[in-house]
Amino acid sequence: MITQFNESKASNQLRITWEALPKDFQLEDEPVENTGQPILAGALRESLEISGFIQPQMLIASNFGLCATVNGQLVIKAPDWVYVTTVKEVISNRKSYTPILEGEIPLIVMEFLSDSDGGEYSVKRTYPPGRWFFYEQILQVRIYIIFEPNGGLLEYYQLENGRYELKLPDENGRHFVDAMGLFLGTWQGTKEAHTGYWLRWWDKDGNLLPWAVEKIEQERQRAEQERQQKERLIAYLQSQGIDPNNLPAFE
Repeated sequence: MITQFNESKASNQLRITWEALPKDFQLEDEPVENTGQPILAGALRESLEISGFIQPQMLIASNFGLCATVNGQLVIKAPDWVYVTTVKEVISNRKSYTPILEGEIPLIVMEFLSDSDGGEYSVKRTYPPGRWFFYEQILQVRIYIIFEPNGGLLEYYQLENGRYELKLPDENGRHFVDAMGLFLGTWQGTKEAHTGYWLRWWDKDGNLLPWAVEKIEQERQRAEQERQQKERLIAYLQSQGIDPNNLPAFE
């Protein structure tokens, strides 16, 4: 499939095609610039998985190759986190993804800032194109998020009229992703011995989607509350001269 568009009257036309990679094509392993980036990406997926949000037809990945062919030249970018609502075929060991050919355009791509040259903002259109230009003009990803973990700055851009527009958060400092039915925002705390700022999900009612360790703690607290309630009830029954062991509920 071929997509063509003009960025402006003065711009050269781009010819975008969605072509399958050759079977013997070797994807380069992009180095991870910061050891905290995989933890941030994994935490985003973890809470979605625990909440039962993830479905088989979805694609959620990190440091994962998104492909397009521009003017006959293959372009691959590996965002720190990507979410695709629907793919045409569920593949367990997928190593790259070509939109249109293999499924929908990604709904969200995220980049986590590190001590790099600011490539997340690059609008360079000559080969190889910059990340911003690739997501905005070539893939036309609806939501582009740039997150700075050290300071907790979240920049949420949404595609409007072919351009990314910066969106301000709500009164709680969160952004509502309507296609997911979830809020996205920053949260400060500790996970996996890493203390700092994190990206977290909240449901429509403002409930934080928990990580596994938080879910376990919630279950522990719930069990403890039930135990204490039962002990209080037993004490009350005994104060009334009733033997709890003779009641069906306590057998």
